Amino acid sequence: MAAAPPPKADELQPFPPKEQLPGVAFCITSPPPWPEAILLGFQHFVVMLGTTVIIPSALVPQMGGGNEEKARVVQTILFVAGINTLFQTLFGTRLPVVMGGSYVFVGPTISIVLAGRYSNEADPHEVAKCVEVGLPELLLLVVFSQYLPQVLDFGKSVFSRFSVLFTVAIVWLYAYILTIGGAYKNSPPKTQVHCRVDRSGLISGAPWLWNNCCRISVPYPFQWGAPTFDAGEAFAMMMTSFIALVESTGAFIGASRYASATMIPPSIISRGVGWQGIGLLLDSFFGTANGTSVSVENIGLLALTRIGSRRVVQISAGFMIFFSVLGKFGALFASIPLPVFAGMYCLFFAYVGGVGLSLLQFCNLNSFRTKFIMGFAFFMGLSVPQYFNEYTAVASYGPVHTGARWFNDMINVPFTSKPFVAGLVAYILDNTLQVKESAVRKDRGNHWWEKFRSFKKDARSQEFYSLPFNLNKFFPSV
Repeated sequence: MAAAPPPKADELQPFPPKEQLPGVAFCITSPPPWPEAILLGFQHFVVMLGTTVIIPSALVPQMGGGNEEKARVVQTILFVAGINTLFQTLFGTRLPVVMGGSYVFVGPTISIVLAGRYSNEADPHEVAKCVEVGLPELLLLVVFSQYLPQVLDFGKSVFSRFSVLFTVAIVWLYAYILTIGGAYKNSPPKTQVHCRVDRSGLISGAPWLWNNCCRISVPYPFQWGAPTFDAGEAFAMMMTSFIALVESTGAFIGASRYASATMIPPSIISRGVGWQGIGLLLDSFFGTANGTSVSVENIGLLALTRIGSRRVVQISAGFMIFFSVLGKFGALFASIPLPVFAGMYCLFFAYVGGVGLSLLQFCNLNSFRTKFIMGFAFFMGLSVPQYFNEYTAVASYGPVHTGARWFNDMINVPFTSKPFVAGLVAYILDNTLQVKESAVRKDRGNHWWEKFRSFKKDARSQEFYSLPFNLNKFFPSV
């Protein structure tokens, strides 16, 4: 076959790969003005409330708790999430990531609570039981964030950066009108729980007044009593924690892209994973009934606002701690109907998935090897977890079903995680298929990342990820 003629000077060329994402208004080290930063921090707080409420709603009833216990667990998760977010942004990766509850821990926790019986609870990701509330949130968020900035010059930055606050306020008021208007008076109980603004039980269960003053309730270690230990359950949770670390690693990479930083050196990822481990330890001390990982939806919010400032996320951590101590106010915001969060997640998860696919620009997408690895890993990442989830839903236990419940969880939990399965398949194939051929090395795109293998090889790494207070001399990065 004849070779293609060389391109002409004015001929269109493919877009070149970029190590840093352009178009970000404020990167990690360039915070916006304080008033704007405070509003943006509050917006991150609102976004992370969805997961914070969904997880206790699935776990606390299974543990025999009522509305008061659910409110206390929400307070505890908020309090510990605020502390872990500050630790991660100050001493961990120093990326603008929110550390919150993780869905990965829900299945094993319910398995432990029910002593071997799997729950009939719906997957916490399925919160869109109320389409008349969730769909308006999704449509309004797309309009406010994508279309209004194009047609309204005076509000271009306002609508694009604060679209979540605008749309949540509008749909929350709309849901309140539906509630007081009696729209759900004769609806099934599950519909009322998801759609009404007054059925979560968090406001009634949270502490309110004490001696005519706002009551302050600070979560404290071992507030639920002395801890217990079971070796099998510990191994199951260790495996679950490993899955959470794998998923958080991908979220760290996504946050670095949307904050217009460079690729994270391995030593910085290790530092972040270490502080996530400390976060898991704090979860167990305070009794959150869950584990910590990077909040994926807040990564999507970085993309929506195009603001990757570290200070903004640290301010959001302040809101978490403040509203966890003043329980009634935190419960008020947590009463936002869950379908509102479901509508937002449709947009945020799209951004997170998009940033993962964007890293393929550094590979040779015209290579059959690349296409096979990419397609096969993507397909297996969807199909294998779907099989495990459907099997569990029908049989009430996973495909691996032995007499040792802890062993079942160690095997079943990893294969219900889509990122873990897809990443594992891609990792194995990429490191075993034709790796000795010289052309393959370039196809894999490894040469783009070689200068980030060491922390000190690129000056930008030290700018973004260096520890504050001259702590690098005590904790040197490799």
